[in-house]
Amino acid sequence: MAEPAYTIPAFRQRTAEETEEYQRVTKNVGKGLAVIQEELHRMRISTKAQVDSLAIQKEVRDMMYKRSDLLDEIPKMPDFLLALRPHTVWEKTPVKLFCTVQGNPRPVVQWYKGGVPVNPLNAPGKYKIENKYGVHSLIISRCVVSDTAEYSAVATNPHGTATSKATVTVKKPAGTGESCHLGLVPRLTEIHASKLEVSLLDRFSVSFGVEGGSISLVCSMVVVPDLPNVPPLAQWYRDDKLLKPGKLAEMSVGGGEACLTLPHLAKDDEGLYTLRIFTKDGTAEHSAYLFVSDAAPSAAGAPGAPMSVKAYDINSDYVLVAWKPPNTVNEAAITGYFVDRCEAGSDTWVQCNDAPVKVCKYPVHGLSVGHSYRFRVRAVNNAGISRPSRKSDKVTALDAAESERLQGTEEGVPSAPGQVIATRNTKSSVFVQWEPPKHAKNLMGYYIDGRAVGSKEWFPCNHKPFKHTRFVVHGLIPGETYVFRVQAVNVFGLSDESQESSPIAVESALATPSAPFGITMLSCDGSSMVLAWKSPKHCGGSKVNAYYIDKRNADTSVWKEVNLTPITERICTVDNLTEGNFYEFKIQAANLAGVGVPSAPSAPLKCEAWTMEEPGPAYDLSFSEVRGHSLVVLWKAPVYTGASAVTGYLVEMAKKGSSEFVTLTQEAVSHRYLQVKNLEEGESYVFKVRAVNGNGVGKPSQLSQPVCAKALPGTKEIVAGVDEETGDIFLSLEACEICETSKFVWSKNYKPIGDCPRISTSTKGRTSRLTFINPDKDDLGKYSAVVTDTDGVSSSYTLTEDALNTMLELSHAIRNPIVPLKHGLNYEILEKGHVRFWLQAVKLSPSVSYRFIVNDKEITSAEGQKISHDVSTGIIQMTVDLFTRANEGTYTVQIHDGKAKTQSSLVLVGDVFKAALKEAEFQRKEHIRKQGPHFSQYLYFTVTEDCTVMLACNVANVKKETTFHWYKEDEEIVPETPPNVMSGACAIPLPLFSRKDQGVFKATVSDDRGKDTSLLDISGQVFDDIINALAQNAGASASELVLQCTPEGIRLQCYMNYYTEEMKTIWKHKESKIASSEKMRIGGTAEMAWMQICDPSDKEKGHYSIEISDGVKTHTRTFDLSGQAYTDAYEEYLRLKAAAFAEKNRGRVVGGLPDVVTIMEEKSLSLTCTVWGEPIPEVTWFKNEQEVASCEHTKVTFDGGKFASLIINKVTPDDSGKYSINVRNKYGGEFVEITVSVYKHGEQIPEPKLGHPKAATSVPQKSSAPSSKAPTPAPPKAQTPAPLMKSPTPASTPVPKSPTPVPKSPTPTPKSATPAPKSPTPTPKSPTPTMGRGVKSPTPPRFMKSPTPPRK
Repeated sequence: MAEPAYTIPAFRQRTAEETEEYQRVTKNVGKGLAVIQEELHRMRISTKAQVDSLAIQKEVRDMMYKRSDLLDEIPKMPDFLLALRPHTVWEKTPVKLFCTVQGNPRPVVQWYKGGVPVNPLNAPGKYKIENKYGVHSLIISRCVVSDTAEYSAVATNPHGTATSKATVTVKKPAGTGESCHLGLVPRLTEIHASKLEVSLLDRFSVSFGVEGGSISLVCSMVVVPDLPNVPPLAQWYRDDKLLKPGKLAEMSVGGGEACLTLPHLAKDDEGLYTLRIFTKDGTAEHSAYLFVSDAAPSAAGAPGAPMSVKAYDINSDYVLVAWKPPNTVNEAAITGYFVDRCEAGSDTWVQCNDAPVKVCKYPVHGLSVGHSYRFRVRAVNNAGISRPSRKSDKVTALDAAESERLQGTEEGVPSAPGQVIATRNTKSSVFVQWEPPKHAKNLMGYYIDGRAVGSKEWFPCNHKPFKHTRFVVHGLIPGETYVFRVQAVNVFGLSDESQESSPIAVESALATPSAPFGITMLSCDGSSMVLAWKSPKHCGGSKVNAYYIDKRNADTSVWKEVNLTPITERICTVDNLTEGNFYEFKIQAANLAGVGVPSAPSAPLKCEAWTMEEPGPAYDLSFSEVRGHSLVVLWKAPVYTGASAVTGYLVEMAKKGSSEFVTLTQEAVSHRYLQVKNLEEGESYVFKVRAVNGNGVGKPSQLSQPVCAKALPGTKEIVAGVDEETGDIFLSLEACEICETSKFVWSKNYKPIGDCPRISTSTKGRTSRLTFINPDKDDLGKYSAVVTDTDGVSSSYTLTEDALNTMLELSHAIRNPIVPLKHGLNYEILEKGHVRFWLQAVKLSPSVSYRFIVNDKEITSAEGQKISHDVSTGIIQMTVDLFTRANEGTYTVQIHDGKAKTQSSLVLVGDVFKAALKEAEFQRKEHIRKQGPHFSQYLYFTVTEDCTVMLACNVANVKKETTFHWYKEDEEIVPETPPNVMSGACAIPLPLFSRKDQGVFKATVSDDRGKDTSLLDISGQVFDDIINALAQNAGASASELVLQCTPEGIRLQCYMNYYTEEMKTIWKHKESKIASSEKMRIGGTAEMAWMQICDPSDKEKGHYSIEISDGVKTHTRTFDLSGQAYTDAYEEYLRLKAAAFAEKNRGRVVGGLPDVVTIMEEKSLSLTCTVWGEPIPEVTWFKNEQEVASCEHTKVTFDGGKFASLIINKVTPDDSGKYSINVRNKYGGEFVEITVSVYKHGEQIPEPKLGHPKAATSVPQKSSAPSSKAPTPAPPKAQTPAPLMKSPTPASTPVPKSPTPVPKSPTPTPKSATPAPKSPTPTPKSPTPTMGRGVKSPTPPRFMKSPTPPRK
């Protein structure tokens, strides 16, 4: 069978010219793809409109043939006999929509355009509404493209509402940019911004800014086609004046939004802002008001800045500057204005007027021709000067033929505006209108002020003069009551205030409620259905008090009333249904304003008995306590429970627009609420609930409305507290918004609290209080409150046992008030031994009464005891002058102050009383002691910088006759400087403090008035404290360790201000503590501590340190004895050791020779001495430096290598002279001189003349010791040895005055054995010759701790 030929539809057929045009276009179709897509979109819309029109026409024809089954006298809801039909008309032509409706009583018809009521008064001449003989019509004259919309006629009577809709399409004729043939492909033309289709979405709302800040007004939109290089054409207006882009107004269009940014806000920017966008069908507009309030004043109470500064009457040297005054509400009246000018290109402002000008205009003189200027103004009042206004536009001083001149010559401010009327507008705004003043006098505008009822403070509603006599005040608190007043403004200032308006509560304007929604079936038994629905989103400013339900078979269009009497609940059982049929329902809500529009028809619901075993759906999902990250979802139990009782519920959640639901409950919850946490702030969510019974999980509930996780602005939480007057425990909630119909609904565990004898509720203004009556553990739980007819104001509070116990204690304290005490009853011992008993209350009234009870007996003020109180400090006290054993017992103070009372007791017995009595007696004695000379500060010690311990004390009440004495162990100490008692301070030094200074020190001060004594026992802890104080000073002054070599070894020395062996000093070698031994010797002098390494070896190399502890801090000094330092020290030690060996074994005179000998002639003289040396020295005698030979007259002997003698027989005067003995061996020798004087018999014994001792000479040493290269002479007058050539001691170290042999030196001493024990001659007591004898050996006496003398 042949395929039928394709027939071109009529609307696709083209003429030859059209075909040619089509071919031309298709060749360049790629150039206009965006235009083609746009036209295809428009074609789809047009086709859909035609299809809808045909459907509507068919429905109208069907309805015209329907006949009413009821008589006219029977009540009947509205019904359209002839419905509206769609129209397509040309631009600038009229169109008439008409319909016929019947009902009993006769319905009232309201016309709507796009859901907005049509009001002919808003556009005079545009619309005309008629009603003739039951035919209702709407006539639109001179249609424009923007009239394209869906129009509807809503007919309403007491029995219901009916709606008829139709679409009007307005087209442009051919040649105006739109083809009149839908079937043609359009020509490719340049796309202009005005040919775009623009739909405004999120629009900027009423905004509030502050001077000096910034704000952006943003409006999002949908643009078709959305071309990046062709943004929509947008214009911004302020108070119908076109704004231009600049530094003060930044504009941008693109990316799906239009934005106006005001970066430097001033009150000049306040006004009604309009965004106008040009579209293909005309313009799309949106307007909202911007309020700009005053910035913080420069001084408290200073006025706001002036505004609208402008220059008029511009001349070559003269300009008239005018401005608008600021609004003054609570500030002092403005006394004048200062005008400033600034030359263009400069930032320097110059004040033009010396004194404030009182009117809002000022002539500025002294301008330079051709120069440009800007001006600003500052307002002045008694509190200070305002911030400067925004600077004016730049003006140039020229001889202008024409310039704008300031109009008006009438003097004085306008009269006060007339009656002010405030009416409801929205839940946060009020519409205010007023009568203009009778005497306008070149009126600039009006200032509107508001005040909350009950407050004395007015606030400005606008900050820039408003020109019209009606104004919408925004930003008000919902539910609050306000009054308003108006002032007129001109250049001379503000008029008197108008009379106040009547008080008005901030509520939405009264209107019928919006349509209910969310109709769902909860149960069906085959002949009836249980329906539920959600309340209207907008109640119309009045409580919804009734619902009306209509039904119809799904296959018919006739609606029938279900109820004639109103339904108050949002659940209803519809009876008399036919099983198996599908039904549709619609519902209307009613309030005081009337019956609202009906809801959209429900989905067709089948009347079929439910027999499933699982439960039906839960319903009426609602939300409470919506916060940024949490909310509470609540629901009602299913009507149909299934085969068994409901045991729990499962809750699911998804983000708005998502189909991925998350189960929030792992196990079914038994209660009908759930707190959902961890939400994303600002995100919207939807919920559904499933009921569970023993047979399974039931149907899901209807999806909830989307809820945004965001707290309402100003949201407050429930507060628990205790009434300060009654002591009642309560929960309180202050609503952030409220309306006239709002109620507070309290619940416990989300179950409404009805009439309960345990609880009472009360509401005052925006605050509701739930009060507990005799609360106990049964009242524990979670309490919540919901404010009806608001946007979800709610909160909850969990009452725990701890919180309840705390509030019960506070409640008991309020109901049984006590006088709160800062301090309970206590006592203190005063001087003279008086005892004060006292307590302190937080607050006392002048009418307070009290009494003291001691041992159950009330006492009053009497001799020896005084009772008093001080209201300002809250102190009540009793003073007992003589405190004795009779005062032992219990003390109580009882206080009554109004209704409050309290008492406080003090038990003063046993050890506590004994301690108090002892202290009282001590203070009594102290008082007596202080009547005469006494110590104001008893003995104490201090340590000076030079480590001298000072015992000091302070004395008082002294006179010239007062004496002061020091004692130690009862033995008086007489200081070098007598104490000066008149100075008030006495002190005695204890230099070189050590253990020898331990003991009891006493100081006395006395005169004819008495005597006082102070003791200080320097032992135990006191002694340790002194030593620690010395150690602190010494440790801080300690030098670094220095090295000193001796014949016995290597010594490390630490110099300090003072050293004594009682100090806690520790020597360490490689972090190991060193104990004093034969190898390591530890000692010190008054100025240094030392540690000597005897006979050192490589084992003694390493790091050495000394630690000086003062009980708090440890002072450490170190020395590294290793490497080259050790090598140099060891060589020096060997050299000194060899020199000491030589010094020990050289020849010397041990003793026996006098310095001077006086002898009478003819007598025999024997000069005998003991000599010593190893090996045995040689002995030579000299007379006057000539060697003496042994002869009969002069006999020289040397016995046993120890005793040398020179014997002169029968001396003569010629024997007088200087004799000397030279004792010498290989290590050296000694030369000793003796002066001999011979006188004749009978002559006076001559004065002896001492000879001058000579230094003994040393002989070259034959020993192979390392130190044998250098002799060791000892000059007679020098006590300091030659410097040690190889000693590593720093140059700054003081050189000792004598060499430093170790204590075990073999040099003969009184306590050591003689080197030649076989000699029968005892060792002399002192082996050291006198200084005058030229002693060679500098060995010091053994009683010294260290041979090193103190340094200078």
